[in-house]
Amino acid sequence: MFKGKITESIIVSASPQEVYHLLADYEVGHPSILPKPYFADLRIVEGGYGLGTVVDVDMNVFGVERTLNMKITEAIAGELLTEEDTTGTVTHFLFEPVAQGCKLTIDTTMLFPRTIAGFIERYSTPMITAMIFRKELALIQAHFTDEREWVSSESRS
Repeated sequence: MFKGKITESIIVSASPQEVYHLLADYEVGHPSILPKPYFADLRIVEGGYGLGTVVDVDMNVFGVERTLNMKITEAIAGELLTEEDTTGTVTHFLFEPVAQGCKLTIDTTMLFPRTIAGFIERYSTPMITAMIFRKELALIQAHFTDEREWVSSESRS
């Protein structure tokens, strides 16, 4: 198998606990920050929050549709959330405290078959996935920016 690795990070203006809570919540939080049209649907199979949750995620990337079955684990509770697909794709969400809030890193390792198609996927998929991750990170940052502005305006009433 060929291995591909994609890593993207952003500084989010929220605490690591707040960002973790958003992403560990597979019922409301996590689905709200998945960029469309790439993530078409997320269905909870088991659980719903953090450790032990199992979800099916329908993806549509440039007309290629596939469903991922992801099991959620927490190697380090509150600091490292992991999604592992039955195909061997593993995504880590790392929440690190920084002066501005939280450095959130999404790190994915994918496996590709040792075929010509797998070779091509190994080089094209990471670029596409990185683009999708950047959109997801922007949605996460916007979630906290918009939420904080809304909370601020409510407190002025």
